[in-house]
Amino acid sequence: MVESVVVTLLPVLFLVVLFGGGGLLRRRDIDMDGAPPIRKSLFYSSKYAIMAIWAAMVLHAWGLRLSFVEVPKLLKWTSLFLWVSGFGLLFIGRFGLGDSFRIGSAKEATRLKTGGLFRFSRNPMYLGVYATLVASALYTLNPILFLVGAYVIVVHHRIVLAEEEHLRGTFGQEYVEYCDRVRRYL
Repeated sequence: MVESVVVTLLPVLFLVVLFGGGGLLRRRDIDMDGAPPIRKSLFYSSKYAIMAIWAAMVLHAWGLRLSFVEVPKLLKWTSLFLWVSGFGLLFIGRFGLGDSFRIGSAKEATRLKTGGLFRFSRNPMYLGVYATLVASALYTLNPILFLVGAYVIVVHHRIVLAEEEHLRGTFGQEYVEYCDRVRRYL
C-alpha cells in the first residue's frame, strides 16, 4: 500500500507543482508555455507520452498488472529507486529554475541558471524524466512502455539539442563557457 501511494503521489504532486506554478507565473504576466523548439507534433506527443507512461506505472502499482512476466524483486526496487530519484531531480530542477522555467524555449528574456543542480548537469529535469521512464519500463517489464519510453527519450534529446541552440543564441559566450564546465546530462 505504501509503495502504491508513493508511486502515485510523486507524479501527482509534480503535475500540481508544474501547472500550479504555471498559474502563479501567469498571475505575474509570465507565460510558462515557451515555443516548441522542434516540430509541434513531436514535442507535444512526447510530453503526453510521459504522462501516459507515468499513469501506467501508477496503475500497475495499484494492481492493474501490465507485466507479461513476474518482475524480480531487485528490478522492482531498482525501478522504485529510479522513480523517486527521477522525481527528486524534477522537483529540484523545477524549483531551481524559478521564474525561468518554460515548457519549450522562452519567448521572452530569462536568466541563465547555473547554480544548484545545474552545476552538475545542464539538464537535470530531462535526466529526471529519463529516470522515471526507465523506472516505469523496469517496474512493469511491459515492452510497449519500453518502446514508448525510448521514443520519448529520443524526442527529448532532440528537444535538448534545439534548446541548447536557443540558449547559445540567447546567452552567447556565457552559455558556451557554462557548457565547457558542465556536461549535458551527467
